[in-house]
Amino acid sequence: MLKTGSVENATADSPQTNADIKKEDEDFARPEATFRFTVQNITQLKDQVLSPPCYVRCLPWKILILIRNTITPDHQQHKDLGIFLQCNENSESPGWTCYGLGELKLLSHKPDGEHLCRKLHHMYHSKEDDWGFAHFISWQDLVNPDNGYIENDSITVEAHVVAEAPHGVSWDSKKHTGYIGLKNQGATCYMNSLLQTLFFTNVLRKAVYKIPTSGDDSSRSVVFALQRVFYDLQFSDKPVATKKLTKSFGWETLDSFMQHDVQEFLRVLLDKLESHMKHTVVEGTVPKLFEGKMTSFIKCKNVNCSSTCVETFYDIQLSVKGKNNIYESFNDYISTELLDGDNKYDAGEHGLQEAEKGVRFDVFPPILHLHLLRFQYDPQRDASVKFNDRFEFYEEINLDHYLQEKPQSPAHYTLHAVLVHSGDNHGGHYVVFINPMGDGKWCKFDDDVVSRCSKQEAIEYNFGGKEDAPYLSRRATSAYMLIYIQTTELKYVLQDVTDIPSDLCERINAEMQYEMVRTYGRKIKCRNFRSDTSVSPYKYYAKIVNALKQFFTLQALAGSKYKAR
Repeated sequence: MLKTGSVENATADSPQTNADIKKEDEDFARPEATFRFTVQNITQLKDQVLSPPCYVRCLPWKILILIRNTITPDHQQHKDLGIFLQCNENSESPGWTCYGLGELKLLSHKPDGEHLCRKLHHMYHSKEDDWGFAHFISWQDLVNPDNGYIENDSITVEAHVVAEAPHGVSWDSKKHTGYIGLKNQGATCYMNSLLQTLFFTNVLRKAVYKIPTSGDDSSRSVVFALQRVFYDLQFSDKPVATKKLTKSFGWETLDSFMQHDVQEFLRVLLDKLESHMKHTVVEGTVPKLFEGKMTSFIKCKNVNCSSTCVETFYDIQLSVKGKNNIYESFNDYISTELLDGDNKYDAGEHGLQEAEKGVRFDVFPPILHLHLLRFQYDPQRDASVKFNDRFEFYEEINLDHYLQEKPQSPAHYTLHAVLVHSGDNHGGHYVVFINPMGDGKWCKFDDDVVSRCSKQEAIEYNFGGKEDAPYLSRRATSAYMLIYIQTTELKYVLQDVTDIPSDLCERINAEMQYEMVRTYGRKIKCRNFRSDTSVSPYKYYAKIVNALKQFFTLQALAGSKYKAR
């Protein structure tokens, strides 16, 4: 007889409300859970038993208990109890994966007894849907009354599961988070991560919508293609494709599989947006949001001679190697370099002079992009390597100390996004953690899968310093780019995006209808007319129109959601 923890279900006398259904959905999608499984008549167990399912991340998790008989080298029979954690058994989807970690605990019934605990972590998939310990405990230790594991011929096993959102199975990102992801074309996860951060920079998204693109082709115009991606991310319910956007970049098929430099990609994209905003109502938006100013200086030590140059920046590159945290990196950035010996400064009429060289920040922008120098040339190895050193950053930072003059508005910043890389300099995987509303509620964007996550997962787990940690699904995981928003500008930067130009909505919807006609046309042709040569062209197109009537009628009824939001 099997027994597990009881679950309260709605009955006929207690009908489910919308709140009940929402709570049930949240329970199914929860990131972790603890459940128990009691097996009675354990000494009579011959084969294996499975617990009822406990749902985590919408997948069924079960405790698997079995008897394992082995023969020792000296030909003695040895009996053990095996305990496993099983995930998504008998799934019809062959390509699914789900990373989970947890703890299996054999409970002692004695008040002063010690539970037997074993931790595990595994990437579950169709060919390995269970993971655990074949020899969790020897039978001799199990039945030993001093341990207290058996009471009334029954044992109780407790499992604690923490899982990431699964890939390759039905995971409704929109339903569970309110947001959707981007499809990966192959090694474009770095681009997807960056696009999500730009989409959630609401004031920029609002400005992008207002760039005139009438008559543009979304497969040739970078701006219109980006408008379409942003529009789909805002209103669609399914992961969004980026093929037209990459095509507008001029990338060929093979180029889509090459991992471009993230910092350079961001700069080029912002430059394109800035140039297309000129002479429009949103001119100057990009520098207003991202441009800061710094002063480079050289000051002679022994003569009255100095040189200064004011420069603008859209991002700051911070050193990671040998630095413990973000403040140490900023201190290093503004530290002065002594020019002496063979490296003296040419001070013109003063000749070669000892001097100090450095930079000082004049103004930090409302949105601060910090690139962490994880990838650098290592002269000892004569190659580019990734530095996965531990580097701490914080949910809130104050940068007043690094400005030449005290600012009118404090340089206090709130962390908005953490772009993360797993792997080495030869490749890997990119994801981004975003705090969409600036309220400390984080989401993880992993290509087409979006899931809620804790603040610890978004920040502390990405400090780096560990090649392989149980709580990380991939090795050598660390943050490589941080996006901060000035705290006083949070409301402005994260403002609601509702007033989308009507002509843009109409052109995007027309493009969507055209794509739908082509898609449905191909399907109807293949399914209904493949072998019917007697069908006239008139009947063929009539069939397409009829098949689309319902779609467009429903779209017209729901059209207000596109125009009013």
